Amino acid sequence: MDGPPDAPALVLSNSLGSTLAIWDRLLPELARHFRVIRYDLRGHGASPVPAPPYAIEDLGTDVLELLDRIDVPRAHLCGVSIGGLVSMWIAAHAPDRVERLVLCCTSPRFPSPEAWFERAATVRAEGTEAVADAVVARWFTAGYAARHPGVVDEMRAMIASTPAVGYAACCEVVGTADLRPDLTSIRATTLVVAGADDPAVPADDVDALARGIPGTRVVVLPDAAHLAIAEQPERVTELIGDHLRATEEEG
Repeated sequence: MDGPPDAPALVLSNSLGSTLAIWDRLLPELARHFRVIRYDLRGHGASPVPAPPYAIEDLGTDVLELLDRIDVPRAHLCGVSIGGLVSMWIAAHAPDRVERLVLCCTSPRFPSPEAWFERAATVRAEGTEAVADAVVARWFTAGYAARHPGVVDEMRAMIASTPAVGYAACCEVVGTADLRPDLTSIRATTLVVAGADDPAVPADDVDALARGIPGTRVVVLPDAAHLAIAEQPERVTELIGDHLRATEEEG
């Protein structure tokens, strides 16, 4: 947890194969205005690796139990990729716990379920090192990768160090989760941030979020792939802050 303890709570939920460190470049500015709560998905980073299978309900309940443990009755949620799925599930199934919602580079139903199960099988057989190059190539545009090889190397190492059991089980969550029927249950005012060059989230999926969640605002970032929060941290931080602080201005 970072930021003033009496500030509005903001929960940041990570992408598949990452740790809470993916938010490092956004944290200094966000922590000026919010009580920022970062955590690792089950099976990732410093979190336990329970035996699979996992379901989206498990990942959402993990967050709600965490908030109960630290006595946070209500919070803003911001999730990227699978973290966006988790945030959507919470907003639909525990709406009284959610203030505002930010969904980054995510979909209510990710394409090609079979590919997610194939990736899970590869990771179980060969470890996360076997998929690290392919995954990080989807996270960044080619231009950014050429200009910032150090960041790309850092993120690749993060993927490769993720426990194989946790990564594979979360792959299967992405392959099975379908939150399209849940979208109309989301009451939180929502911002969707998408990357124009994101190979994992087609434009139709972004449109599905906009159509499904009433009053959603969509911002598509040019020159951004699947991990836009790392590729354009200043712009994403600005968008998150403006969206969430609108609550204070309305109040």
